[in-house]
Amino acid sequence: MRFWLFTAAVNGLCAVAVGAATAHAAMPLPAPRLALVETGQRYEIYHALALFGVAWLASARPGALSHAAGAAFLLGTILFSGGLYLIGFAQVTAVLPLVPVGGSAFLAGWLLVGVSALRPWPARRG
Repeated sequence: MRFWLFTAAVNGLCAVAVGAATAHAAMPLPAPRLALVETGQRYEIYHALALFGVAWLASARPGALSHAAGAAFLLGTILFSGGLYLIGFAQVTAVLPLVPVGGSAFLAGWLLVGVSALRPWPARRG
């Protein structure tokens, strides 16, 4: 659980830092590149919040599904958001094929959270 809380916090920090960098850059990015960075930032912040949910899930429902969901969200953030950052900030287009893989990892993470929710919940301790 602590790992996912820490990962969520780092992702939130990075997303805010990217937002600050784009808002206060000495040389603004051209609109198409800025749009890519903003999309990456938006998905990173969404999935930082999702990782807080994974931390709770890992605490409430310990097991492989919650950790697999967290890993999928983290991989999605690295490939999707990171790929868009590289393209937007540095015009590194070689990473373009990795961006949809990151999007698929996000989908897999949400699917794993859903599957975990369908599993029977442990009995409450009184």
